[in-house]
Amino acid sequence: MQTEVWYGCPLSISKAKGLTMSTTTSPVRRLYAVAVLLALCSFAIAGDAHSPTWVQLNPATSPTPRAVSAMAYDPVSKKVVMFGGFDDTVYLNDTWTWDGTTWTQENTSTAPSPRTSAMMAYDRASRKLVLFGGYDGTQFLGDTWLWDGATSTWTQANPSSSPSAMAGAMLFTDPKNEHADMYGGFDGQFYQVNTWQWVGGTWLQLQPSTSPFARAWAVVGLDLARKIVILSGGLGDLRTDNTWTWDGVNWTQQQPATAFPKIFDTAAAFDPAFHVVVVFGGDAGNGALNTSWAWTGTNWLLGQPSQSPPARELHGMAYDFASKQLLVFGGEANTFLNDTWSLVSQ
Repeated sequence: MQTEVWYGCPLSISKAKGLTMSTTTSPVRRLYAVAVLLALCSFAIAGDAHSPTWVQLNPATSPTPRAVSAMAYDPVSKKVVMFGGFDDTVYLNDTWTWDGTTWTQENTSTAPSPRTSAMMAYDRASRKLVLFGGYDGTQFLGDTWLWDGATSTWTQANPSSSPSAMAGAMLFTDPKNEHADMYGGFDGQFYQVNTWQWVGGTWLQLQPSTSPFARAWAVVGLDLARKIVILSGGLGDLRTDNTWTWDGVNWTQQQPATAFPKIFDTAAAFDPAFHVVVVFGGDAGNGALNTSWAWTGTNWLLGQPSQSPPARELHGMAYDFASKQLLVFGGEANTFLNDTWSLVSQ
Protein backbone atom coordinates (compact mmCIF):
# COMPACT_ATOMS: atom_id res chain seq x y z
CA MET A 1 0.00 0.00 0.00
CA GLN A 2 1.31 3.43 -0.89
CA THR A 3 0.70 5.83 1.96
CA GLU A 4 -0.06 9.41 1.09
CA VAL A 5 1.69 11.88 3.38
CA TRP A 6 0.64 15.52 3.04
CA TYR A 7 3.26 18.25 3.33
CA GLY A 8 1.44 20.99 1.49
CA CYS A 9 -1.96 21.97 0.18
CA PRO A 10 -2.00 22.07 -3.63
CA LEU A 11 -4.98 23.12 -5.71
CA SER A 12 -5.87 19.48 -6.23
CA ILE A 13 -6.82 19.18 -2.56
CA SER A 14 -9.09 22.20 -2.63
CA LYS A 15 -10.82 20.82 -5.73
CA ALA A 16 -11.16 17.39 -4.17
CA LYS A 17 -12.74 18.97 -1.11
CA GLY A 18 -15.10 21.07 -3.21
CA LEU A 19 -13.54 24.25 -1.87
CA THR A 20 -12.80 26.01 -5.15
CA MET A 21 -14.44 29.42 -5.32
CA SER A 22 -15.66 31.79 -7.95
CA THR A 23 -16.73 35.43 -7.96
CA THR A 24 -20.29 34.27 -7.29
CA THR A 25 -19.37 32.28 -4.18
CA SER A 26 -21.01 33.76 -1.11
CA PRO A 27 -18.77 35.46 1.51
CA VAL A 28 -19.84 32.92 4.13
CA ARG A 29 -18.94 30.01 1.90
CA ARG A 30 -15.58 31.60 1.08
CA LEU A 31 -14.79 32.06 4.76
CA TYR A 32 -15.77 28.46 5.54
CA ALA A 33 -13.75 27.14 2.61
CA VAL A 34 -10.63 29.01 3.66
CA ALA A 35 -10.97 27.88 7.29
CA VAL A 36 -11.41 24.23 6.35
CA LEU A 37 -8.64 24.28 3.76
CA LEU A 38 -6.18 25.84 6.20
CA ALA A 39 -7.11 23.28 8.85
CA LEU A 40 -6.63 20.34 6.48
CA CYS A 41 -3.32 21.68 5.20
CA SER A 42 -1.96 22.45 8.65
CA PHE A 43 -2.84 19.00 9.99
CA ALA A 44 0.01 17.36 8.14
CA ILE A 45 2.70 20.00 7.73
CA ALA A 46 5.51 19.34 10.17
CA GLY A 47 6.97 22.56 11.51
CA ASP A 48 4.21 24.76 10.11
CA ALA A 49 3.19 27.69 12.32
CA HIS A 50 -0.22 26.13 12.90
CA SER A 51 0.59 22.44 12.53
CA PRO A 52 -0.48 19.99 15.22
CA THR A 53 1.78 18.51 17.83
CA TRP A 54 1.16 16.22 20.77
CA VAL A 55 2.00 17.63 24.19
CA GLN A 56 2.27 15.56 27.35
CA LEU A 57 0.20 16.92 30.22
CA ASN A 58 1.22 16.71 33.87
CA PRO A 59 -1.93 16.37 35.97
CA ALA A 60 -1.58 16.36 39.74
CA THR A 61 -3.47 13.06 39.90
CA SER A 62 -3.72 10.27 37.33
CA PRO A 63 -5.46 6.90 37.12
CA THR A 64 -3.29 3.83 37.50
CA PRO A 65 -1.81 2.36 34.29
CA ARG A 66 -4.39 0.53 32.19
CA ALA A 67 -5.57 -0.41 28.72
CA VAL A 68 -8.94 -0.92 27.00
CA SER A 69 -10.91 1.41 29.24
CA ALA A 70 -14.12 3.13 28.10
CA MET A 71 -13.71 6.89 27.62
CA ALA A 72 -16.12 9.61 26.42
CA TYR A 73 -16.99 13.27 26.93
CA ASP A 74 -20.03 14.05 29.09
CA PRO A 75 -21.70 17.37 28.13
CA VAL A 76 -23.72 17.41 31.37
CA SER A 77 -20.77 17.55 33.75
CA LYS A 78 -18.51 19.04 31.06
CA LYS A 79 -15.90 16.41 31.86
CA VAL A 80 -14.29 13.44 30.15
CA VAL A 81 -15.33 10.20 31.86
CA MET A 82 -13.22 7.04 31.89
CA PHE A 83 -14.31 3.65 33.23
CA GLY A 84 -12.55 0.36 33.92
CA GLY A 85 -9.94 -1.39 31.83
CA PHE A 86 -7.18 -3.90 32.53
CA ASP A 87 -3.79 -3.34 34.17
CA ASP A 88 -2.11 -6.69 33.33
CA THR A 89 -3.14 -8.08 36.70
CA VAL A 90 -6.79 -7.32 37.39
CA TYR A 91 -9.87 -6.07 35.60
CA LEU A 92 -10.91 -2.63 36.85
CA ASN A 93 -14.21 -0.90 37.57
CA ASP A 94 -13.13 2.49 38.85
CA THR A 95 -14.50 5.71 37.36
CA TRP A 96 -12.36 8.77 36.67
CA THR A 97 -13.20 12.24 35.34
CA TRP A 98 -10.99 14.82 33.62
CA ASP A 99 -11.82 18.48 34.32
CA GLY A 100 -9.35 20.03 31.90
CA THR A 101 -6.51 20.06 34.43
CA THR A 102 -6.40 16.83 36.39
CA TRP A 103 -8.01 13.41 36.86
CA THR A 104 -10.34 12.74 39.81
CA GLN A 105 -11.55 9.34 40.94
CA GLU A 106 -15.31 9.31 41.49
CA ASN A 107 -16.44 7.47 44.61
CA THR A 108 -19.62 5.83 43.33
CA SER A 109 -21.76 3.61 45.54
CA THR A 110 -22.75 1.51 42.52
CA ALA A 111 -20.74 0.76 39.40
CA PRO A 112 -20.56 -1.74 36.55
CA SER A 113 -18.57 -4.87 37.39
CA PRO A 114 -14.86 -4.94 36.48
CA ARG A 115 -14.31 -5.29 32.73
CA THR A 116 -12.35 -4.41 29.68
CA SER A 117 -13.33 -3.73 26.03
CA ALA A 118 -16.56 -1.95 26.94
CA MET A 119 -17.38 1.29 25.14
CA MET A 120 -19.65 4.22 25.89
CA ALA A 121 -21.23 7.16 24.11
CA TYR A 122 -23.45 10.10 25.00
CA ASP A 123 -27.22 9.89 24.48
CA ARG A 124 -28.70 13.38 24.32
CA ALA A 125 -32.32 12.24 24.85
CA SER A 126 -31.57 10.81 28.30
CA ARG A 127 -28.62 13.15 28.96
CA LYS A 128 -26.54 10.15 30.00
CA LEU A 129 -23.49 8.24 28.88
CA VAL A 130 -24.45 4.73 27.76
CA LEU A 131 -21.98 1.89 28.46
CA PHE A 132 -22.44 -1.59 27.02
CA GLY A 133 -20.84 -5.00 27.45
CA GLY A 134 -17.18 -5.91 27.63
CA TYR A 135 -15.17 -8.84 28.94
CA ASP A 136 -14.31 -9.63 32.57
CA GLY A 137 -11.65 -12.30 32.07
CA THR A 138 -14.16 -15.13 32.27
CA GLN A 139 -17.18 -14.16 30.21
CA PHE A 140 -18.48 -11.68 27.68
CA LEU A 141 -20.94 -9.20 29.12
CA GLY A 142 -24.22 -7.86 27.77
CA ASP A 143 -25.36 -5.41 30.43
CA THR A 144 -26.11 -1.72 29.89
CA TRP A 145 -25.18 1.02 32.34
CA LEU A 146 -25.96 4.75 32.40
CA TRP A 147 -23.68 7.47 33.77
CA ASP A 148 -25.46 10.57 35.06
CA GLY A 149 -23.04 13.47 34.99
CA ALA A 150 -25.36 15.65 37.06
CA THR A 151 -25.13 13.32 40.08
CA SER A 152 -21.95 11.38 39.23
CA THR A 153 -23.76 8.05 39.57
CA TRP A 154 -24.05 4.78 37.67
CA THR A 155 -27.43 3.07 37.16
CA GLN A 156 -27.92 -0.32 35.57
CA ALA A 157 -30.54 -0.25 32.84
CA ASN A 158 -33.09 -3.00 32.26
CA PRO A 159 -33.80 -2.89 28.52
CA SER A 160 -36.59 -5.04 27.12
CA SER A 161 -34.36 -5.94 24.17
CA SER A 162 -30.60 -5.94 23.96
CA PRO A 163 -27.65 -7.01 21.81
CA SER A 164 -25.98 -10.26 22.78
CA ALA A 165 -23.07 -10.22 25.19
CA MET A 166 -19.95 -9.00 23.42
CA ALA A 167 -16.76 -6.99 23.66
CA GLY A 168 -15.11 -4.52 21.32
CA ALA A 169 -18.34 -3.05 19.94
CA MET A 170 -18.23 0.48 18.53
CA LEU A 171 -20.47 2.99 20.37
CA PHE A 172 -21.06 6.50 19.05
CA THR A 173 -23.55 9.34 19.16
CA ASP A 174 -25.89 9.20 16.18
CA PRO A 175 -25.39 12.17 13.82
CA LYS A 176 -29.11 12.37 12.99
CA ASN A 177 -30.94 12.21 16.33
CA GLU A 178 -28.06 12.16 18.87
CA HIS A 179 -29.06 8.83 20.41
CA ALA A 180 -26.32 6.40 21.42
CA ASP A 181 -25.75 3.89 18.60
CA MET A 182 -23.70 0.71 18.50
CA TYR A 183 -22.25 -1.35 15.69
CA GLY A 184 -20.41 -4.67 15.56
CA GLY A 185 -18.51 -6.37 18.37
CA PHE A 186 -17.19 -9.86 19.13
CA ASP A 187 -19.12 -12.44 21.18
CA GLY A 188 -16.28 -14.92 21.65
CA GLN A 189 -17.17 -16.83 18.51
CA PHE A 190 -18.46 -14.45 15.85
CA TYR A 191 -17.84 -10.87 14.77
CA GLN A 192 -21.11 -8.93 14.73
CA VAL A 193 -22.66 -6.92 11.90
CA ASN A 194 -25.76 -5.41 13.53
CA THR A 195 -26.51 -1.74 14.24
CA TRP A 196 -28.38 -0.87 17.43
CA GLN A 197 -29.77 2.34 18.92
CA TRP A 198 -30.54 3.24 22.54
CA VAL A 199 -34.11 4.60 22.54
CA GLY A 200 -36.49 5.08 25.45
CA GLY A 201 -34.55 2.88 27.85
CA THR A 202 -34.06 -0.08 25.51
CA TRP A 203 -31.99 -1.20 22.54
CA LEU A 204 -33.66 -1.07 19.12
CA GLN A 205 -32.06 -3.02 16.30
CA LEU A 206 -31.91 -0.84 13.21
CA GLN A 207 -32.32 -2.14 9.67
CA PRO A 208 -29.97 -0.22 7.37
CA SER A 209 -30.03 -1.30 3.71
CA THR A 210 -26.25 -1.75 3.74
CA SER A 211 -23.78 -2.52 6.53
CA PRO A 212 -20.00 -2.72 6.90
CA PHE A 213 -18.30 -6.10 7.03
CA ALA A 214 -18.52 -7.55 10.53
CA ARG A 215 -15.80 -6.35 12.87
CA ALA A 216 -14.76 -5.32 16.38
CA TRP A 217 -12.17 -3.00 17.96
CA ALA A 218 -12.36 -0.68 14.94
CA VAL A 219 -11.88 3.06 14.45
CA VAL A 220 -15.11 4.94 15.06
CA GLY A 221 -15.60 8.70 15.31
CA LEU A 222 -18.44 11.20 15.07
CA ASP A 223 -17.48 13.68 12.35
CA LEU A 224 -19.21 16.84 13.57
CA ALA A 225 -18.15 18.91 10.55
CA ARG A 226 -20.02 16.66 8.14
CA LYS A 227 -22.66 15.15 10.48
CA ILE A 228 -21.62 11.57 9.82
CA VAL A 229 -19.89 8.77 11.72
CA ILE A 230 -16.70 7.31 10.27
CA LEU A 231 -15.84 3.60 10.71
CA SER A 232 -12.69 1.82 9.50
CA GLY A 233 -10.19 -0.88 10.38
CA GLY A 234 -10.67 -3.31 13.23
CA LEU A 235 -10.60 -7.08 13.52
CA GLY A 236 -12.94 -9.29 11.47
CA ASP A 237 -13.22 -12.44 9.39
CA LEU A 238 -13.21 -10.44 6.15
CA ARG A 239 -11.12 -7.46 5.08
CA THR A 240 -11.45 -4.50 7.37
CA ASP A 241 -9.15 -2.09 5.50
CA ASN A 242 -12.21 -0.29 4.19
CA THR A 243 -13.97 2.89 5.27
CA TRP A 244 -17.68 3.36 5.93
CA THR A 245 -19.84 6.29 6.99
CA TRP A 246 -23.12 6.29 8.93
CA ASP A 247 -25.59 9.12 8.34
CA GLY A 248 -28.18 8.01 10.89
CA VAL A 249 -30.08 5.92 8.32
CA ASN A 250 -27.62 3.87 6.26
CA TRP A 251 -24.01 2.81 6.08
CA THR A 252 -22.14 3.84 2.91
CA GLN A 253 -18.78 2.47 1.83
CA GLN A 254 -16.36 5.23 0.89
CA GLN A 255 -13.58 5.12 -1.68
CA PRO A 256 -10.84 7.39 -0.32
CA ALA A 257 -7.78 7.98 -2.47
CA THR A 258 -5.64 6.87 0.47
CA ALA A 259 -6.90 3.73 2.16
CA PHE A 260 -6.78 3.55 5.93
CA PRO A 261 -4.54 0.63 7.00
CA LYS A 262 -6.01 -2.40 8.71
CA ILE A 263 -5.42 -0.89 12.15
CA PHE A 264 -7.17 -2.28 15.22
CA ASP A 265 -7.09 -1.62 18.98
CA THR A 266 -7.00 2.12 18.36
CA ALA A 267 -9.15 5.15 19.17
CA ALA A 268 -10.46 8.27 17.45
CA ALA A 269 -12.14 11.60 18.20
CA PHE A 270 -13.19 14.70 16.27
CA ASP A 271 -11.01 17.77 16.71
CA PRO A 272 -12.89 21.02 15.95
CA ALA A 273 -9.63 22.97 15.64
CA PHE A 274 -8.59 20.94 12.60
CA HIS A 275 -12.08 19.95 11.35
CA VAL A 276 -11.04 16.29 11.14
CA VAL A 277 -11.50 13.01 12.96
CA VAL A 278 -8.10 12.18 14.45
CA VAL A 279 -6.91 8.59 14.93
CA PHE A 280 -3.83 7.87 17.01
CA GLY A 281 -1.85 4.67 17.54
CA GLY A 282 -3.23 1.16 17.43
CA ASP A 283 -1.80 -2.02 15.93
CA ALA A 284 -1.50 -3.10 12.29
CA GLY A 285 -0.29 -6.60 13.14
CA ASN A 286 3.33 -5.81 13.96
CA GLY A 287 2.99 -4.11 17.33
CA ALA A 288 1.91 -0.76 18.69
CA LEU A 289 2.01 2.37 16.51
CA ASN A 290 2.46 6.09 17.19
CA THR A 291 1.00 7.37 13.92
CA SER A 292 -1.62 10.13 13.67
CA TRP A 293 -4.22 9.85 10.92
CA ALA A 294 -7.03 12.24 10.01
CA TRP A 295 -10.33 11.69 8.18
CA THR A 296 -11.13 14.84 6.18
CA GLY A 297 -14.57 13.82 4.95
CA THR A 298 -13.33 12.29 1.69
CA ASN A 299 -9.84 11.00 2.38
CA TRP A 300 -7.37 9.77 4.99
CA LEU A 301 -4.30 11.90 5.70
CA LEU A 302 -1.21 10.70 7.52
CA GLY A 303 -0.15 13.47 9.89
CA GLN A 304 3.36 14.70 10.58
CA PRO A 305 3.23 16.17 14.11
CA SER A 306 6.53 17.45 15.41
CA GLN A 307 6.08 15.37 18.58
CA SER A 308 4.00 12.25 19.27
CA PRO A 309 3.20 10.13 22.31
CA PRO A 310 5.11 6.85 22.54
CA ALA A 311 3.60 4.04 20.48
CA ARG A 312 0.55 2.38 22.06
CA GLU A 313 -2.66 0.47 21.48
CA LEU A 314 -5.84 -0.10 23.46
CA HIS A 315 -5.74 3.46 24.79
CA GLY A 316 -8.54 5.88 25.61
CA MET A 317 -9.26 8.96 23.50
CA ALA A 318 -11.85 11.74 23.67
CA TYR A 319 -12.26 15.43 22.89
CA ASP A 320 -12.86 17.63 25.92
CA PHE A 321 -15.16 20.35 24.60
CA ALA A 322 -14.99 22.29 27.87
CA SER A 323 -11.22 22.74 27.89
CA LYS A 324 -10.84 22.30 24.11
CA GLN A 325 -8.37 19.43 24.40
CA LEU A 326 -8.09 16.27 22.32
CA LEU A 327 -6.94 13.73 24.91
CA VAL A 328 -5.15 10.40 24.75
CA PHE A 329 -4.75 8.40 27.94
CA GLY A 330 -2.91 5.21 28.80
CA GLY A 331 -2.89 2.08 26.68
CA GLU A 332 -0.34 -0.66 26.28
CA ALA A 333 2.96 -1.19 24.47
CA ASN A 334 5.07 -3.83 26.23
CA THR A 335 4.01 -2.11 29.44
CA PHE A 336 0.80 -0.51 30.67
CA LEU A 337 0.69 3.28 30.54
CA ASN A 338 -1.03 6.10 32.47
CA ASP A 339 0.24 9.19 30.69
CA THR A 340 -2.07 11.93 29.37
CA TRP A 341 -1.45 13.72 26.05
CA SER A 342 -3.22 16.51 24.16
CA LEU A 343 -3.10 17.49 20.49
CA VAL A 344 -2.48 21.23 20.10
CA SER A 345 -1.77 23.69 17.31
CA GLN A 346 1.79 24.97 17.56
